Amino acid sequence: MTALKRVLNNINPFSSRHETSDNEEDFKLPNMASLVIIIVMNLLLQVSFFIVVSSSNKYAEYLGGTATFSGVIIGIPTAFAGLSLIPLTKYDKGMYKMPLHVCCCFAILGHIAYALAYRANFLYLILIGRCLNGVAFSVFMYCKRYCTDPRIVGIRRRTTLASWLVICQGLGMSLGPFLGGVLYNIGFSNSVFNGYTSPGWVMAGVYAGFWVLVTKYFEDIPQPPTIMELRSASSLHTLPVLTVEAKGQEADPSPNYSSAPATRPPSPIDESFRAQLSLITRSQWGVIACMCWFSMLCFFILGSWEANLPVFGSATGNLGWSPFAAGNFIALGGISCFPFLLANLLAARRIQDRKLLAFGTTLGLVGLLIFLSILRTGKVNYGSLFVCWWTVTLSLLSKQLPPEWNGRTSMAIQYSNYTGRVTGAIWGGSGVSVGMLNFVGLEIAMVGIGAVLFTTLWRELKTKTG
Repeated sequence: MTALKRVLNNINPFSSRHETSDNEEDFKLPNMASLVIIIVMNLLLQVSFFIVVSSSNKYAEYLGGTATFSGVIIGIPTAFAGLSLIPLTKYDKGMYKMPLHVCCCFAILGHIAYALAYRANFLYLILIGRCLNGVAFSVFMYCKRYCTDPRIVGIRRRTTLASWLVICQGLGMSLGPFLGGVLYNIGFSNSVFNGYTSPGWVMAGVYAGFWVLVTKYFEDIPQPPTIMELRSASSLHTLPVLTVEAKGQEADPSPNYSSAPATRPPSPIDESFRAQLSLITRSQWGVIACMCWFSMLCFFILGSWEANLPVFGSATGNLGWSPFAAGNFIALGGISCFPFLLANLLAARRIQDRKLLAFGTTLGLVGLLIFLSILRTGKVNYGSLFVCWWTVTLSLLSKQLPPEWNGRTSMAIQYSNYTGRVTGAIWGGSGVSVGMLNFVGLEIAMVGIGAVLFTTLWRELKTKTG
């Protein structure tokens, strides 16, 4: 932990010490130990998501499942992550420590269940374990929200911190399949710890150790007085004073309705939300839609390829991949993208998000078109397939909306992310059965829709750099 903090602290684009600005609020950063924990948690979640990719197809087949079922195994956690966000966001009080504890607990339970499916010889125990993991994956949204939370992160630091999350995505995308492939080579001499179950046991142990670090080092955001006042007023069955910040006017104190038998009046939070909602312009709604589409699109394509490559590689005669070979191939693609993720981290301070988005979209489209051409010509080999897998996915985070909307836009983007992951993994598992030309054709069409969106909204997508 200390070493990682020192590394992050010494990286120039990460630290605000090297910046000078008339408005220091634009460059503020949260507590370093807590920020490191959030970034490492994001990495662990990425590894957890991808570590089963290499062997899930073979594991499902061993227990009586199909390639499509293996796609469900990969993608289903994000559906449960989306469902888990409903109660979590209701009780988190705008904080982060409680969701982190929930994440560690369910991650451990999920990985243990996944590992026990082999000995129990029960196919659906894999699914149960991944569903439990899904509750842990709900913290993906909290990681994104933490790195863009206006209470602790300045507006010129949000894309930089978000870039670190993207780097963790690249690391997780590489490390997860690679570890899964390496652990598969352990063999099957033991019914408890073997090539299929070892990823579950290893990750359960890692999360147990990390939970201790979260408990000891993570410092939550100080609770704002306004929230405590609202809670105190609520306990007294009174309505607190409402300040309509969006219009810069202070409303009159509301009377006490505790004795009134009439219909309960709208809460101040609901009124504040309506006031903020009325200020969102059509162009900003367009930006929200564009962000959500690209969040879904990036993870749909990523999830579909992750789920499809082991199945396609195994079914293609001149490839004949084992889980170990498939894991190495997926990891190699992630490693080759890593320099571009680092470049994105540096570029985020100088280049607008819309230009990074256009570059990433173009690069991804080129990869899909190359893959379509080699499928049509039948020249599928390791090199040509690797060129197609070599893509970079970049996302545009909201920096145009009011700070109060950070939580809501994070939720919208995260649900789009989850939708892409679930549908993409299932589509990838079904790729060989539906036909690979159809598989790629749908993805090209979706990229085309995204291109129309961001070209139409090009002017509105302009934001501050950083």
